[in-house]
Amino acid sequence: MRLAALVVVLGLLLLTGCSRTGGRADLVILNGAEPETLDPHLMTGQLDQRLAYALYEGLLAYNEKGELIPGVAERWEPSADQRSWTFHLRADAKWSNGEPVTSADFLESWRRCLEPSVAADYAYQLHYIKNARAFNEGTLKDFAQVGFRAPDERTVVIELENPTPFFLNLLATTPLLPVHRSTRAVNDSSWMRPGRLIGNGAFRLTYWRLNDRIRLERNEHYWGREQVRLRSIDALPVSGPTAINYYLAGQADVVLDKFLIPTALMPELRARPDFHAGPFLGTLFLRFNTKRKPFDDPRVRLAFSHAIDRRVITEKITRAGELPAYSMVPPGTGGYQPPKGVEFDPARARELLASAGFPEGRGFPPVAYLYNEGVTTSAIAVELQAMFRQTLGVSISLRPMENKVYLRTMSDLDYDLSRSSWIGDYNDPNTFLDLFLGSSGNNRTGWENATYEKLILEAAAELDPEKRHAIFRRAEHLLVSEQAPVAPIHYYVGIQLFDARKLGGLQPNILDEHPFKAIHWRK
Repeated sequence: MRLAALVVVLGLLLLTGCSRTGGRADLVILNGAEPETLDPHLMTGQLDQRLAYALYEGLLAYNEKGELIPGVAERWEPSADQRSWTFHLRADAKWSNGEPVTSADFLESWRRCLEPSVAADYAYQLHYIKNARAFNEGTLKDFAQVGFRAPDERTVVIELENPTPFFLNLLATTPLLPVHRSTRAVNDSSWMRPGRLIGNGAFRLTYWRLNDRIRLERNEHYWGREQVRLRSIDALPVSGPTAINYYLAGQADVVLDKFLIPTALMPELRARPDFHAGPFLGTLFLRFNTKRKPFDDPRVRLAFSHAIDRRVITEKITRAGELPAYSMVPPGTGGYQPPKGVEFDPARARELLASAGFPEGRGFPPVAYLYNEGVTTSAIAVELQAMFRQTLGVSISLRPMENKVYLRTMSDLDYDLSRSSWIGDYNDPNTFLDLFLGSSGNNRTGWENATYEKLILEAAAELDPEKRHAIFRRAEHLLVSEQAPVAPIHYYVGIQLFDARKLGGLQPNILDEHPFKAIHWRK
C-alpha cells in the first residue's frame, strides 16, 4: 500500500485519538507511550529518560552528536591517580523556580538514589563511587563515608573506588540527575505534577493529560536559555499501527523510534528524504526468569537460544538493516569485540532440551512470552512462537501488555521469558555487562553468578584497555554461551523521521541521544 493511500485509509482513526487544547506547540514529537514516571531516580525506560533530560540536567550532558558536553558543571579536573574528580558548578545554574542549583542539591539527590528504601533500579550506576554500594545495600549507614563532598556551594568532589574509564559518562545519566530537595520531600508522586515539578533543565513541565500529550515549555531560568530556540514541545503518547499517521498527516514533526514505524512500510520509507538511519548501541534480546522452572536450568535456556533463527527476524520482520546479535554487547562498542555467541543450531537445541528432560518437547510445562504491545514486537512474538514449536516441539503462549504494565511485570519477575532491550548509556561494554550483576535493579532475570561478578569487578579496576576487554570477553561468554539468562536477537538501527531541510539539531548517533534543547527550526 502506498503511503498516501495509508493516510487516507487510516487518517480517520486520528479523529478517535487525542483531543488537543491550547494550540500546537513549536515542535510535536511522537514519544510512543505514557511515561512510567518523571522521577529520574526511578525511571528505566528510554522514553521516560528522553523527557527527563529535558526537565533536569546533570553535571555533564550529551549533545545531538552523542558527545559529552558540560552541563551544570562548567569545568572539572581529576586527581593524578584519577580516583578523585572535582567539579565546578556554574554560578548561573538555577532551578525552574529561580533558586540557585548548589552542590548540596547534587549530594542530597545522590543520597536519595542510593537509599535502600527508594529501591532505585539504576542505583548500581553509582556503585563505582567509594562506599556507595555498601550504603545502597544498607551495610553502611553513614552517608558521610560515601565518596561525595561539597567544599562549598559551587564545588563537588567525587572519590571513586577505582579509576573508572567511563565515569564522566555516568554523570550524564538519569540516576545522577539532581531533583529539587524541598519539592520532592513529599511522600507521594504529587511533586511530579505540572505546576509543582521543579527541574533545572532547558524545559519545564506545564501540562500532562493522559492519552493526550505532555507539554514542555522553555525554562526561562535555565543557564543556557539563549541556546534553546524552541519555546514549547508536545510529546504525544501514541503507539501502535496508527502512530505513523500522525507524522504523515502533519500532526507530528518528528518520529524518534523505529518501533513506531510498521515494518511493511520500511522499504518505501527508506527511499524518502526524511528517513534517517544509523547504528547505535542497542540490543534486542530475550530474558529468562531463572527463578522459575523450567528456565532455572541453563540447558533449557541455551536450547531456546539455539532455536532462534535471528536472520529470519531481521530479514523478514524488522527490515531496517539490523544485524543478527550473537552477543549482548554490539561489536565495536568502545573498541570492544565480543566473543562468538550462540548461533541457530536446531540439532544442538533439541539435544540440550532432551538432556534437560524434555525430549522433543514432551513434558514441557506451559510457559508464556511477555512483550510490550506494538506492531513489530507482536510480529517477532509470533515468529518466535513458531520457531520454538518447530525446533523444540514446545508451545508457548503470548502475553502482550501495555508498556508500563509490561515493565512492572518484568521487574517483579512475574514472567517466564520476556522480550527485552537495552540501549547503552555510554560507549563502553560495561553499560551492557554490569546490567546483569546481582546488585543491578535492571537485571530482571533473577540470575546471579559469583564468577561473573568477580570478572566485572576486575574489569572495573583494570586500566589497560586490552586486558580490560579480555576480561569482559570471558564474562560475556559466561553470560551468553554458558549460563544464558539472556538470548541476544539483533542489534538496533536508530531510525528517525524528520525533514532535515526544516529541522536542525537532530542526527543519528551511536547513543541515540536527541536532546530537545538542540532542536530548532531552520530559518
